[in-house]
Amino acid sequence: MSSQQAYLAQIGGVPVLVLKEGTQRAFGKEAMRINIMVAKAIAEVMKATLGPKGMDKMLIDSLGDITITNDGATILDEMDVQHPVAKLLVEVAKTQDDEVGDGTTTAVVLAGALLEEAEKLLEKNIHPTVIISGYRRALDIVTDHLRKMAIPVRRDDTEMLKKIAMTAMHGKAAEGVREYFANLAVKAILQVAEQRGDVWVADLDNVQIVKKHGGSLLDTQLVYGIVIDKEVVHAAMPKRIVNAKIALLDCPLEVEKPEIDAEIRIQSPDQIKAFLEEEENILKGYVERLRSVGANVVLTTKGIDDIAQYYLAKAGILAVRRVKRSDIEKLVRATGGRLVTNIEDVMESDLGYAGLVEERRVGDEKMVFVENCKNPRAVSILIRGGFERLVDEAERNLIDALSVVSDIVEEPFIVPGGGACEVEVAKIVRQYSAKIGGREQYAFEAFANALEVVPKTLAENAGLDAIDIITELRQVHESKDDGWKYGINVFTGKVSDMIALDIIEP
Repeated sequence: MSSQQAYLAQIGGVPVLVLKEGTQRAFGKEAMRINIMVAKAIAEVMKATLGPKGMDKMLIDSLGDITITNDGATILDEMDVQHPVAKLLVEVAKTQDDEVGDGTTTAVVLAGALLEEAEKLLEKNIHPTVIISGYRRALDIVTDHLRKMAIPVRRDDTEMLKKIAMTAMHGKAAEGVREYFANLAVKAILQVAEQRGDVWVADLDNVQIVKKHGGSLLDTQLVYGIVIDKEVVHAAMPKRIVNAKIALLDCPLEVEKPEIDAEIRIQSPDQIKAFLEEEENILKGYVERLRSVGANVVLTTKGIDDIAQYYLAKAGILAVRRVKRSDIEKLVRATGGRLVTNIEDVMESDLGYAGLVEERRVGDEKMVFVENCKNPRAVSILIRGGFERLVDEAERNLIDALSVVSDIVEEPFIVPGGGACEVEVAKIVRQYSAKIGGREQYAFEAFANALEVVPKTLAENAGLDAIDIITELRQVHESKDDGWKYGINVFTGKVSDMIALDIIEP
């Protein structure tokens, strides 16, 4: 409350209402305590999902729709949180998901642990500014040491990339087929990755994911091209075109209506006939233009008139209408064609190429496959599965795998998983804390303790004794030259070399 508000509240000893009636006001240590309590509550919800032995959460929204997942970003997105601090943690998870694609649960659990340790320091009357300063200095030390720990790998080392993708899918719904999914993820990312100057970019937007329930997860396939969730517009059109020359249109194959209202007075049936014939001639001219440049497949984001469909079918051209804008943009990258906005401007050089364009039945629906493109810069993965929720979760798992492979292509360095990194950098932070004086030393210790929440939670979720595991990890990291590689193997309950076990992360 400002000094002016405080002054107004005491005029003549009569209370003056400054804030809206019903407003609750918390300040000082009480406000910090409430905020930290909320963050700890969110982190506690997420802890149980961390690691290969983490549990799934069942989420039911207001409409009764059920989501079963252990994906941190999805859980937080589905939670209808109201408190501002809870919303901030949701933003933390979303940012982690957008930037890295995985590690959302770890980010939230770590944030909760840092605040929990900060609360203990606040109770010792250490000022928040001192805690923040100590945390920032500790973060710089951790970041520098992680860069030194990182092991460089080759971008084209497919076996290493597969191991990283498989690590990301440990404990997920697709774990039974994670090697198969990892192989698809690696092939997809390597296909769309490109070098721009000195920088490598692997844009996930160039990997189209299409879901259709039915079949098994092993029926999931990578298409070197794009899958269009539409069917061929006319029954008389060919359903299969080999060596397809594709016209990609962002304009309708229809007679456009005038932009202004117009009135036409017709005095005889011949005039009506002339109008209809002219309309037909315009549409016939469009088809003839496409045929003359060599197009045998037409894909447009707009509509196709019935008369145009007839002439396209007569010319042996396969056509699909109302293709999604995002799909047509991927088709441009996959086929090497150019998106044409005016059919009169279409040239032979604008046509894209695909080895095969074919309509196929997938489950209960028909889809058009544009595949066998020459060096496509966009690809598709068609996910199959026994039921819809399994397919949804498989999609989330596959996105995690694609994301970590993309991260490695862009930044080709790996670190050991299983909590090895966290224990190692916690050790380094403690070593630095002994060298600095003042109250920031407490903040360094708190930061190190918070980092160890990751291996501790992994142990708890695996039904192991967290204290014994942390003690053993600290001892190994202190005593062995290669101790930094050692983390917790949740399947055996032992402290093991994570690099040797192929538990690696970007």
